[in-house]
Amino acid sequence: QVQLVESGGGSVQTGDSLTLSCAASGRPWGLFNMGWFRQAPGKERELAAAIAYNGDSTYYIDSVKGRFTISRDKDKNAVYLQMDSLKPEDTAVYYCAAQKNPFSFGVSTRYDFWGQGTQVTVSS
Repeated sequence: QVQLVESGGGSVQTGDSLTLSCAASGRPWGLFNMGWFRQAPGKERELAAAIAYNGDSTYYIDSVKGRFTISRDKDKNAVYLQMDSLKPEDTAVYYCAAQKNPFSFGVSTRYDFWGQGTQVTVSS
């Protein structure tokens, strides 16, 4: 079992930056792919960014490419999402998630463990 706890959300202005953190516990967290999903009001949840279990591969949805950076620190049991040049359309609840099967990276968006989410609000 893996427990995930997000932090770092908040209210910012257009063009500002935020860093979301996800604290992971349980084993074998280090073997799981990790992702940041987001869900805006009235919209479906989408995978915004993901990083493979070994950190060698990353994925970004087109709308955040060049602005968001996902990273993981195995020593700190943490995953981060650095968000720069934020836009109002980035407003959403952001969820940290873990994917058990390392070979599903880039193949499946099905994730097995979820955090409770953190709100990000970007005003114009």
